[in-house]
Amino acid sequence: MAGADLRPGWEANRWAELPGLALAGQAGAAPAWVEAWLAANPPYRGVNWACGQEAALRALHLALACALGGLDPPRAAMRVLARRIGANPAYAWAQDNNHPVSEAAALLVCGMALGDGALARRGAHRLDRVIARLVAADGGFAQPSPAYHRLLLDVVACTDWLRRRGGGPPAAPLTLTRMAAATRWLHRLACPETGWLPRIGHQDGSHVADLSGAGPDDARPSLERAARIFCGASAGWPEDAGCAAMGLAVPETVLQAEADWRGGGMLGRSFGPFRAILRTGPLRFRPGHADLLHLDLWREGRNLLRDGGTGAYNPPDPGWVPYFQGASAHNTVAFDGEDQMPRLGPFLFHHWPDTGALPAGGWWRDHRGRRHARELHAAPGGLRVEDQVSGPFRQVVLRWRLAPGAWEGLADGVAGDGMRLRISADAPVTLRLIEGMESLAYGAVSPLPVLEARMPGTVSRISSHIQKLE
Repeated sequence: MAGADLRPGWEANRWAELPGLALAGQAGAAPAWVEAWLAANPPYRGVNWACGQEAALRALHLALACALGGLDPPRAAMRVLARRIGANPAYAWAQDNNHPVSEAAALLVCGMALGDGALARRGAHRLDRVIARLVAADGGFAQPSPAYHRLLLDVVACTDWLRRRGGGPPAAPLTLTRMAAATRWLHRLACPETGWLPRIGHQDGSHVADLSGAGPDDARPSLERAARIFCGASAGWPEDAGCAAMGLAVPETVLQAEADWRGGGMLGRSFGPFRAILRTGPLRFRPGHADLLHLDLWREGRNLLRDGGTGAYNPPDPGWVPYFQGASAHNTVAFDGEDQMPRLGPFLFHHWPDTGALPAGGWWRDHRGRRHARELHAAPGGLRVEDQVSGPFRQVVLRWRLAPGAWEGLADGVAGDGMRLRISADAPVTLRLIEGMESLAYGAVSPLPVLEARMPGTVSRISSHIQKLE
């Protein structure tokens, strides 16, 4: 972490170009391309070999490209990748995130390419184990991040297609059941008009096997592929070019959007034209952001109230990490200028809050005894967000992070972008419309307006009324 950020270089060396060569009818160029890359990056030396998951994503892209082009993967390259992936599995397992998923999947794929049945079975067994542990029955993933949930779908869907096509070890029934639930979970969150996902949790633009050329912000091809493979249904985008290239037929059944749902640490509700997503917890696995009870609000493809994103893992400005991972970058409350839990390092928090569910929301209580409860209720023309706070604090700040645009500050809130937001409380409220930051792409930061409502320690109830403006 003391040097330059490795993440952009890793992204550029995942061999994501190879499936594109196959789709362009140039799969025969892949072996020479890979050989040249290995000559420039000698195996097991340098930063491009520092992470087993990076080798795993290369193996997946290479195997997919060869399958699309009707070639056998180059055995020497797959052997080199398999050796790197298998070198330190304990590190991947300790992450409880996408790392053990990607590495187990790639071991399976490498074993198939090498004709090594024992390696393929070992990878399949590890993949079944890690999905049973990290993907819940309701479809939620250990990483409370829609972006990394998409990566989960990309990796496991492509791996399942490869092993079905190549006669590899079949997935356990529980794996298929959990992946179907995971597909439906992300389908609820994706914007149907744009394919955008809420920027909740870590967001670095990672995605695998982008056969449709959609880019990091449009999850519709990932969902369509996963829905056809795991759910036997379309996600609603039957013309997806990537699915056509893989020979995945368009199912007659279409996944239906759910207006009201709960699962995977989130709560979804629809209020007229508004679609609300509330980050409720519980915290079964380590949180990446102090974002409990953050509210994302959408209307017709527009993310009106939004999360700040991630910035970068090792940014040029060290202040990005505490800002984007802390309460200031989320639509929630902060007591006395502190986050919901103390920071232990760039990716770790300690003293995780207690959490619980409410009929229309949830609550959390920190290690100091400060409590925040939030519920969402229907109101004329929109919704009402009810916050209750208690415990030992001197001041509380409620933040609403607004979509960039022309917002008019009013005595009790703001108006703009087809929305009116009013704040009231049982104590004096001081409102400020200030400039905050958001990260729409990894390593990039831009300004956005933030409505801050400051209240003294005597406050216990805060109401935010959100209505549509024609």
